[in-house]
Amino acid sequence: MSAEAVKPNIASQVNHLLAQMTLEEKVGQMTQVDFTVIGKPEERHAENPIDQAKLEDAVLRRHVGSIMNTPYTPNNQAQPIATWRRMQETIQAAAARSRLKIPVLYGIDAIHGATYTQNATLFPQAISMAATFNPDLSFKAGEITAREIRASGLLWNFSPVMDIGRQPLWPRLWETYGEDVHLATVMGTRFIEGHQGADFSAADKGLTCLKHYVGYSLPFNGKDRTPAFIGERMLREYFLPTFAAGIKAGAPTVMVNSSEVDGIPGHANRHYLTTVLRDELGFKGFTVSDWQDIQRLYTRDRLAASEKEAVKIAVMAGVDMSMVPFDFSFYDILLELAKSGEVPIARIDEAVGRILTVKYQAGLFNTPKAPIPVEGNFAAPAATATNRQAAHEAIILAKNENHLLPLKKDANILVTGPTANLLSVLNGGWTITWQGDAEHLYPKDKSTVLAALKKQSTGKVTYVGGDRFDDPIDSEKVVAEAKHHDVILLCLGEKPYTETPGNIPSLELDPEQQALADAVLATGKPVILLTFGGRPRIITKVTEKAAAVLLGFLPGMEGGEAAADILYGAYNPDAKLPITYPRDTNAITPYDYKPIESFEQNTYDPLYPFGHGLSYTTFETSQLKVDKPRIGFNENINVSVDVTNTGKIAGKETVLVYLNDVAASVTRPNKQLKAFKKVALEPGETQHLNFTLTPDDLSFIGLDFKRLVEPGDFTVMVGNQSVKFTVSPS
Repeated sequence: MSAEAVKPNIASQVNHLLAQMTLEEKVGQMTQVDFTVIGKPEERHAENPIDQAKLEDAVLRRHVGSIMNTPYTPNNQAQPIATWRRMQETIQAAAARSRLKIPVLYGIDAIHGATYTQNATLFPQAISMAATFNPDLSFKAGEITAREIRASGLLWNFSPVMDIGRQPLWPRLWETYGEDVHLATVMGTRFIEGHQGADFSAADKGLTCLKHYVGYSLPFNGKDRTPAFIGERMLREYFLPTFAAGIKAGAPTVMVNSSEVDGIPGHANRHYLTTVLRDELGFKGFTVSDWQDIQRLYTRDRLAASEKEAVKIAVMAGVDMSMVPFDFSFYDILLELAKSGEVPIARIDEAVGRILTVKYQAGLFNTPKAPIPVEGNFAAPAATATNRQAAHEAIILAKNENHLLPLKKDANILVTGPTANLLSVLNGGWTITWQGDAEHLYPKDKSTVLAALKKQSTGKVTYVGGDRFDDPIDSEKVVAEAKHHDVILLCLGEKPYTETPGNIPSLELDPEQQALADAVLATGKPVILLTFGGRPRIITKVTEKAAAVLLGFLPGMEGGEAAADILYGAYNPDAKLPITYPRDTNAITPYDYKPIESFEQNTYDPLYPFGHGLSYTTFETSQLKVDKPRIGFNENINVSVDVTNTGKIAGKETVLVYLNDVAASVTRPNKQLKAFKKVALEPGETQHLNFTLTPDDLSFIGLDFKRLVEPGDFTVMVGNQSVKFTVSPS
């Protein structure tokens, strides 16, 4: 059910309910609190950790419209399904005793599966899902995630992240679908469609939340929640289209940018929150603040002279619900502002009407039904199989010198490095706990890379490394052991993190890891580099000497098995980079660079470019054509190309269609991805592919900040081929 198509009966019900509500009840609906506000800290492991008195104070006295997050076990860890269900029953039972019986909307971060439910299906993180270039897998991940949170009794998912990741230092890069607008649009949209279906009130569907609107993902210094300096044209060209697509796909909620763009904090930016989001993009759902960010307009940003002024600024800018989250300060202050007339009742009614509309759309006012059965809907074999396939398609083969890979099953392998024997490094943050680093909580039936190799090997697999990421590794022992092995698997990368705890000053590898790599490479044995982590750490010196390179990023709970399958050839790798992999820590240039970035002394020279990814077979594209040499401003143009598997084994290839506007009134990128398709090909097989480019694909943000198509020449590029066409007035 789209948030843009409010049914007349829902609008009538909302208006009828609004007319009955007191000011206190309205302001309560705009208030969202963390679980700690209603929880029992002394019974944090209880089957139902809710403090009934605190719950009734929140729901019956303060009328809160939303609660979020997990019970406060250490680091907010995942709960059993039974606990989640009891919690939701208890909360909604309290709401049912309120005067108007308005249900509570519970929110959770289920960003790569039902993150906070024990033993859920946890997919590759978004950056790795993007590496699959497989929209159908993104759709299925959305379906399965929704089904598993609904089996847990939950409904509202703070996902997907529709920011695009163009600053590799940013510790939330891995929560994005990469650096490209089109790729992020397609993958994010398909996730929403799978998660919500045609009607997100269905028993196995759930609400999504687009985040973090808008411009959050390009902090100048790379640190989380720090300023972005993005001009209006760039914001409209690169950062708004993904959100526009998410709104069109029916996402009913939007979470606001925690930081600031061009000096204006996201929660105070009426231009973006109202003029653009509402008037231009047509969003009809409700906006929710991020964690404590309305208060921070005063405590951090110094935009407001008091917390009271901060609340006024945010609400009047267009924030409908406040993730307060630890108290009722927002409720108390907004009530005072409304009573004094500083915030008009009309603005309160507007916000509450939006919130109630989404609650009606979600079916929360309907007669409560039991959650869908666990059997067949939670961690089902089919879901695990889909997850395994996603992990297979997410791991990028970046180098394979002299066809070292795949290995024979009887190869003697020395495994070393801090990411070889941990599940946490495959998953990253928002996994079981917020930071994802509680290795002891990970399921015992899932395999690390080391464990998966040992299961498949018929040769000798020896491990030299620590039990934890930061344990020292004895390089001398590694070198001594290397003599008795055919090949060395060097596993490097990052420990899990998200948000500000993941801030780093440099993309350089830890000195300890670089030293281990130097020792391993000096043995003269063939070295396979396998990396895991949320961002591209600088591995240039290692890759120069390594015989093979696999870039794992965050392939999820099945990532260990998938990596072993690729190493042994049980799966032919087919992933491609969704970002540009930099050669040096400050060499940050995205693939769609401007002409000036590759002119005279300036060069685009990444370690691996966007779209790079090898296979154990080879592919060739040919016969690139457009259906006509000249089109009008409002016409489509059809592109066709053949792709052939020229190797000896079956494999999948993603055909990427790029476009360049040869000359324009605003400088245009050297190329931009406009279409892609992944196809499976048998040896010698050729497929003929067709793509349609629309006027929107040919457009850009012009001098007046409006989208337009200008006359002139365009170049279509696929593989090493290109073809031109011209746009002219009809």
